[in-house]
Amino acid sequence: MVRTAIGVMVAARVISSLSSLQAQGDPSWRQPIDPVRIVGNVYYVGTRGLSSFLIVTPAGGIIIDSGEAESVPFIRANVEKLGFRLSDVKILLTGHAHYDHVGGHADLKRLTGARVMVMDADREALESGVDQSALGGPGATLTAHLTPGHTQGCTTWTMAVAQDGKRYQTAFACSVTINDGVHLVGNARVPAIAEQYARAFRVLHGLKVDVFVAQHGAVVGLENKARLASAEGRVNPFVDPDGYQRFVANAEQRYLKQLAADQGR
Repeated sequence: MVRTAIGVMVAARVISSLSSLQAQGDPSWRQPIDPVRIVGNVYYVGTRGLSSFLIVTPAGGIIIDSGEAESVPFIRANVEKLGFRLSDVKILLTGHAHYDHVGGHADLKRLTGARVMVMDADREALESGVDQSALGGPGATLTAHLTPGHTQGCTTWTMAVAQDGKRYQTAFACSVTINDGVHLVGNARVPAIAEQYARAFRVLHGLKVDVFVAQHGAVVGLENKARLASAEGRVNPFVDPDGYQRFVANAEQRYLKQLAADQGR
């Protein structure tokens, strides 16, 4: 099941017009990368630069983040390379409704018939296709934590994952970066944006996390950790509670630095 810390709404319709808003982006967004097991039943199936995660459960698969529309063939290939079937996916989730993380939702929904679920504050963006800057059964209970700022419905998902007789608290962290040109003070579009980011950091500090992943693999050193994970006998490098704390602390410091600059301008 999907357990929500606050309301999660099912998006009634998802259309592909988000792709029309694409910028050039990072070239790595459209480069293939081999899938990797993160921990337990959680796998990375995205591209080199855009994260997509597959959670495998007896009741069907869950995909978190679909990348761009162009990501879908890469996701499908990686799911099949792991020995699973894309058609078994039952739920599509996302961290936040920006085109580089939900651009593939329409195609994945069409290919799988999966239900699309989104935090209420990002529902309009998914339903309209305008970028506005689960069912797990046994073995997967996802909790949604509203961590707003990057978008108003930015969602960090957490779940307990078992591997080798141990349980690991795993977080799919939503972005806490501040896009270029976004001001934290005097923001007419989102007047409370500074308070939203502050709330996000309070939530993130309050989570006890053993394994964390992010919407861009480079944030967590995905490729290096994947290489380490392939070495036999090594401790799972994705188990990184100290790395999670550094990630939150560093992001918060960047937020506070920009907040001070915006207050003084």
